[in-house]
Amino acid sequence: MALGLLVLLVPAGAPAERRDASAAVSIFYYPWYGTPRRDGAYAHWNQRGHRPPAEIASAFYPARGAYSSSDIRVLAGHMADIRDAGVDQVVSSWWGRGSAEDARLPAIVSAAKAVGLTVAVHVEPYDGRTPQSVAADAAALQELGIREIYVYGPQAAAPADWAAALQRLSGVRVFAQTALVGFARAGGFGGLYTYDVLVNDGRSFDRLCAQARRAGLLCSPSVGPGYDARRAVGDPRVKARRGGRTYDAMWAAALAARADGVTVTSYNEWHEGTQIEAARARPRYADYGLAWGARGVAAERAYLDRTAYWSARFGARRLRT
Repeated sequence: MALGLLVLLVPAGAPAERRDASAAVSIFYYPWYGTPRRDGAYAHWNQRGHRPPAEIASAFYPARGAYSSSDIRVLAGHMADIRDAGVDQVVSSWWGRGSAEDARLPAIVSAAKAVGLTVAVHVEPYDGRTPQSVAADAAALQELGIREIYVYGPQAAAPADWAAALQRLSGVRVFAQTALVGFARAGGFGGLYTYDVLVNDGRSFDRLCAQARRAGLLCSPSVGPGYDARRAVGDPRVKARRGGRTYDAMWAAALAARADGVTVTSYNEWHEGTQIEAARARPRYADYGLAWGARGVAAERAYLDRTAYWSARFGARRLRT
């Protein structure tokens, strides 16, 4: 991981009140890339000893090249992509107060707001993270207008600890990344998201969302185009994109499960090869060629265009139910 389902904070043991998700479609976003020109050095593109811009830590190569997340022009382009893909909410990776991702968050909020998007944060497992620190983070982030928090890997702490910390919050929704409905309920979360599109491939969505509904929780499973982290971290596991069929299958599973919301893994997690951001054809790198029959320049944005198609279908389904 480098990404939800909206969750409502309730004390452990209290009856859960089910509410509509505020965002139909959310997408996980990574603001951690750097370049010498903008940031003094490459960040993340050079993971595992790679030498950008010619060689980067990804199985794919971005159409924008090896960019800086601090470049406001890049940020504006990203937010326009996300809006045009029919997404409602950007969930920005966040590694604690004082981190580079924290420093870039105000610019992300501003750029997203300019195109009508809302912003949540994806609280990563930063050093010293506890349920109490996450609750304090959530309260502080409200100053930026952040009202929704996604917690990756909450099972590192006991559900009782989460319930004790989160029940004191007000005005904030917290998202739990887990496929264990009982854990989410006992922890005082209002729902769950899955994030991992390698293990959670869509076949469990119907069961997961049915269990969540019975428990009074919201269900927002994560969909993604594939997975390939071999170049970045050496992980031998690969989930092939199959010309777009992998992405379609996961979206179809989320709709069939009557999910409350859909989370997309991811806009630009290039290390794990889950990105839908535009990618260019380049020797020794994979590309999106022939996805849904697209070729050339059209293929570069094939996954953004397909997200718009599925977002519209999901939105129409929500209006009917």
